[in-house]
Amino acid sequence: MAKPIVALIGRPNVGKSTFFNYMIGERKSIVEDTPGVTRDRIYADTEWNGRKFTLIDTGGIEVASQDEILTQMRTQAEIAMEMADVIIFLTDIKQGVTADDYDVATMLRKTGKPIVLVCNKADKIGSTPDELYEFYNLGLGDPLPISALNELGAGDVLDAIVEKFPEEVASDDDNEYIHVAVIGKPNAGKSSLINKILGENRLIVSDIAGTTRDSIDTKFENKQGKYVFIDTAGIRRKSKIEENIEKYSIIRALSAIDKADVCVLVIDATQGVTDQDTKIAGEAHEAGKGVIILVNKWDAVDKETGSLENYKKDVYTKLAYLTYAPILFVSAKTGQRVDKLFPLINSVNEQNAMRVKTSALNDVMNEAVTLVQPPSDKGRRLKIYYATQASTRPPTFVVFCNSEKLFHFSYKRYIENQLRKNFGFEGTPVRIIVREKTKEDKLV
Repeated sequence: MAKPIVALIGRPNVGKSTFFNYMIGERKSIVEDTPGVTRDRIYADTEWNGRKFTLIDTGGIEVASQDEILTQMRTQAEIAMEMADVIIFLTDIKQGVTADDYDVATMLRKTGKPIVLVCNKADKIGSTPDELYEFYNLGLGDPLPISALNELGAGDVLDAIVEKFPEEVASDDDNEYIHVAVIGKPNAGKSSLINKILGENRLIVSDIAGTTRDSIDTKFENKQGKYVFIDTAGIRRKSKIEENIEKYSIIRALSAIDKADVCVLVIDATQGVTDQDTKIAGEAHEAGKGVIILVNKWDAVDKETGSLENYKKDVYTKLAYLTYAPILFVSAKTGQRVDKLFPLINSVNEQNAMRVKTSALNDVMNEAVTLVQPPSDKGRRLKIYYATQASTRPPTFVVFCNSEKLFHFSYKRYIENQLRKNFGFEGTPVRIIVREKTKEDKLV
C-alpha cells in the first residue's frame, strides 16, 4: 500500500531534526546548533499504530531571506509541502510566536493540506503550559506541546498525524527498484546530474563546496526501469573537515554506498582523477558494489583527436583497481549522453547479481589451469581442485586448492581475468576466496 508522506516544516532551530530523528529511531538527520544545517529534504520511513508513512525533514524556512542557500532551502521546503499528505508545523514554545512563524503559517494555509501544529521545547508535558495559548493566533488549530529532546509528547503528535492520513492505496515494492548511489567529491556535479534526470530542481545545486550535506533518496521511473537515486554529500579530505556537520555527512555518504546496488562515481572532467576520487572509488570497490565511472562536464574540456580514449586510459591508470568499471562521458549541464546511463545501470546491476553454474565455472577453471600452469615453490606446485560460487553482490567464488600460500596474488588476478573473459562481470568487483582441500576432494 502507498505510504502517506508527512513533511516536517518550521523556521530554523526549532528542533526539527531532533524530532525527526526521534520519530524514525535513528540519527539520519544532522543535529547541530548551527542554523541552516539541514539543507535538502531528508526522507525516512517510520510507523505508528500499524500505519507506515514517509517522514520528510526540511531545512528551516526564513521567508524574507534573500540568501542564496536559504532561498533554495525555502524552495525545497515548498516542494516537500507539495508532496505531503500531512504537514507538521514545528514551533518553539520558549521563543513564542515569531514573525517568521506567522509567515510560515500563511504559506501552510495556502497549501490546503492537513496541518498538525506542534510546539517543541515544552519541558513538562501534562498540564497545559501558559505559553501554548499564544499559538492559537496562528489559526492552525490546537497546538500540541512536546519535548523532542526529552522524547515527551510525540505519541499525541503521531496520533494526530495518523488521523489525518488519506485512505490506503496500493504502492510499488521497493525490491523492484535499483538503488543507485551517486558519489564523488564536492562540486563534481552529482546534484546537477540527478536534477537533469528528474527534470526538476529536486536537489539544491550550488557552486558552494559541500552544499549537499545529507543523502537524499529519490524514486524515479522510466521505460528502462525503476530506480532510487541517492545523492550523497560530497566527500572531502579529512584534513579539510573542520565542522562536525561534515563528519556526519561523510558517515552518511559511506552508508549510502553500503545500501546501494550500483554506485555512480562522478568525476569532474576539468580536474581529472584526483587523490580524493581514488579514495571514494576505493570505498565503493571494497563494499563490493557495481560501479560506473561517470566523467561529468565533458562539454567544458578542449578536445582533439583521441581525447576521449586518452582520457579513458588516464582514468584507468589512476583507478587501476576499477578497470572493470565502464566509463561514460556526459554533461549534466547540457544533458549530453545522460540517457545512456540507464542501460549501464541495468547491466551493471545484473552483472553484480550474476550467478554462474558450477559446471560452467569449473570448465573455465580447468581451461585456465591448462593455459597457464599454476605457480610452484621449492618443488611443490599449486593444485586447484574445484571452485564454486558462494554468493552474489559481488560475485564471490571459493576456490579449493592444496595450498593457500602457493596461490599467489598474481595467479588469483589471472583467474579473475579468466572469469571476466568468459562470464563478463562488467562493472562489478569479483571476489575470490582460497581454501585448502585434500586431493580426495578433487572433482573428476
